[in-house]
This record gives sequence, structure tokens and C-alpha cells, in this order.
Amino acid sequence: MSDAVVQTTGLTRSFEQGGVRIDVLRGVDLAIQPGEIVALLGPSGSGKSTLLQAVGLLEGGFGGSLRIAGVEAGSLSADDRTALRRDRIGFVYQFHHLLPDFTAQENVILPQLVAGVSEADAANRATELLTALGLGERLNHRPSQLSGGEQQRVAVARALSNRPALVLADEPTGNLDEATADRVFDEFVSLVRGQTSAALVATHNERLAARMDRVLRLHEGRVG
Repeated sequence: MSDAVVQTTGLTRSFEQGGVRIDVLRGVDLAIQPGEIVALLGPSGSGKSTLLQAVGLLEGGFGGSLRIAGVEAGSLSADDRTALRRDRIGFVYQFHHLLPDFTAQENVILPQLVAGVSEADAANRATELLTALGLGERLNHRPSQLSGGEQQRVAVARALSNRPALVLADEPTGNLDEATADRVFDEFVSLVRGQTSAALVATHNERLAARMDRVLRLHEGRVG
């Protein structure tokens, strides 16, 4: 059996709109190995976000096979899907979605507490990650006190806090200027590789995509 962190076979996703069936994913086959960082390219409306949501277990309704860390997700109960998402998957979005009333460190602590990590261990992990991302002096700053690049670094730390097997990123540097985007991306890659996670990164940025291990292009509901 494959040791891929995520593997899909014939993954489909359709929607009904105005009585019309819209096939967004039409049989996606992909496999991503531990430590591999893969770019997902495609024009707006091609289904990149839909694919990430399906692989990230953020919504059901998909057909075909989806295995995360060796577990067939389609056969799981809602509670088991939630647990698998919580324990094995991390997310980074274009907008940071940090909790505004909590500090940088607290934003990284919280998902660990939900996963059952002790408060002391969660604080140590948060400090370790934020320091690695150059935010050792900003632990107690709230999001409004951080620059856009710093906010996105906190979001990266939060996504990696529970050492997920799979990291899904949707335009993670899309709101940043080129120089800041490069720095954040480099730090993201270093941390993902360091903990041998797999990553699938949806982006429009061909330049960043070329720096990843492999590029998948989503076209007419399939990847190639």
C-alpha cells in the first residue's frame, strides 16, 4: 500500500445550482508523499479551493476515494472526520484568520489545547515555532499590532502547531508584497520539510510554484 500522506482516486465533487448540476472535480487522482511540497495551479473558478476543501475534510459530498495518512475518509463518521482533520491536517489561508483578541502565542496555543496538549507544552511549542519564524520578540502582540507578513507567519505557526501530516495552503502569500511573500514562503517550506509533513499549496504565482517539488495543474476538473 502507498505510504502517501494524501491519496485520491477518482475524486469528484458536484453542486446543484438553479436545478443545474455543475461538476467541479471530475476524477482527481493525486498522491503526495511525506516531506513533499506540491503546487496546485489553475485559473480562478477551476476548483482549486474545492479540491482543498474536499481533501481537508471541510465538506462532504465528494465521490471516489480519499485517504489521509492511510485512513479512508469517505467511510468515517462525522466525529471521526473531525478528529482526523484536527489531528492530521493543518490549514493556511490567504487571509490569516487569527483571533483578534488573542496574542500571537495564544493563537498558536489554542489549537493544541483543543487537541489535548497540556498548556505548558502548547506554550513551549508555540514559542518554538514563532521564534523559528522570526517572531520571538512578538509573542505577546495581538494581530492588529503585527504587519501583514507577521500575521501570516503566525498563521503558518498555528497550522503547524500540532505537527500535521498534511498542510493545505490556499494562496498563503497572496496578500503580501513579493519580498515578504518570498520570506514567508521560505520559512513555511523550511518548517514543513523539517517535520516531514506533506503540503499542497494552491496558488496563482507561477514563480513560487516553480520553487516547489512538483506542480499539478487543475483543468476541467482533473489534475495533470
